[in-house]
Amino acid sequence: MPQYHVLGQVPAKRHTQFRKKDGSLYAEELVSTHGFSSVYSLIYHCHPPTMIKEVGPAYSVEPKLAYQRSLMHQSFEGFDIAPADDYLESRKAVLVNNDLHISLAAPRKSMKDYFFKNADADEVLFIHEGEGTFYSIYGSIPFAYGDYLVIPRGTIYQLEFKTEKNRLLIVESFTAVETVKRYRNEYGQLEEHSPYCERDIRRPANLKTIDEKGEFHIHIKKEGYIYPYIYATHPFDAIGWDGNHYPWALSIHDFEPITGRVHLPPPIHQTFEARNYVICSFVPRMYDYHPLAIPVPYNHSNVDSDEVLYYVDGDFMSRKSVTRGMITLHPGGIPHGPHPGTVEKGIGKTETKELAVMIDTFKPLWVTQDAVKIIKGDYYKSWLSD
Repeated sequence: MPQYHVLGQVPAKRHTQFRKKDGSLYAEELVSTHGFSSVYSLIYHCHPPTMIKEVGPAYSVEPKLAYQRSLMHQSFEGFDIAPADDYLESRKAVLVNNDLHISLAAPRKSMKDYFFKNADADEVLFIHEGEGTFYSIYGSIPFAYGDYLVIPRGTIYQLEFKTEKNRLLIVESFTAVETVKRYRNEYGQLEEHSPYCERDIRRPANLKTIDEKGEFHIHIKKEGYIYPYIYATHPFDAIGWDGNHYPWALSIHDFEPITGRVHLPPPIHQTFEARNYVICSFVPRMYDYHPLAIPVPYNHSNVDSDEVLYYVDGDFMSRKSVTRGMITLHPGGIPHGPHPGTVEKGIGKTETKELAVMIDTFKPLWVTQDAVKIIKGDYYKSWLSD
């Protein structure tokens, strides 16, 4: 996970007097995870972060399930999710379980009139199309095509988009999203064999203290409901903060692929991990270089995991008829593998230009009603010989 970072002004010692020019105290807030026993940050507010004017009626945004039990390979046309002006309205959960929700979004407008906080889940936003700026109390992070934005639960944020053409893949994680443990040494530093390092991680910058009173609308998500809150002060009123708990970004284009003489298994593509699932990045890379290598993946059985592939760009070596934004679901319990003809076609090639995000879950995924609307054909029959 990201290492210690500091922005703005903080006192020399934790939990000591830190005063404004007028002599009043800044309001210290500890944002901690796992109680007080994991990563945390200390934020110094111009006003206490507890000043609430009003709480509106909650409304449900729980995914509506089509079915929870299925043993069939399926594909979904992700770009068939219709765009919507509002960011929250545009988010459509397609595959879910008790560990994570996988959603697609195509927001047209920036979040100008409200802020959002997910109180239940860390979020990973993968930017497939569009660019803009992520704002929070920790500072700002510019984002563009190929970026992962990792947003810890409890972070109040806004997204500003530069255009109306935006496509996002969103993972809501009900446990912490972390860097891969086997990439880290005992001090938390990413080791030499890691496919990315601290230089690739983009932390918040340009802290802007907004010391304003008024009415600020914050939509808080908790247990499948949105609670509309009105705060009396601007949520980005920090004069400074420090710690290890903050949003950060990593570009898929900065992920350095691991290659070998013969085909290596999917864990080499792993980028993030959480409880009961992983996120992987398939990026352009050199093919296997043994003289008799078969670069295309072998058939394999998902005995204990569901595999989700989100196709971003390029030609995917083991698949036919792939479109941008397509999602394939290969459920645990049955084998899958390269499409007919792709194995022989791949022999002798030296590189692949594919770009995709893979999510492997160790509990079955459930298909939502929004996902059923974008199912593409009889994908499970696509392994029949032509």
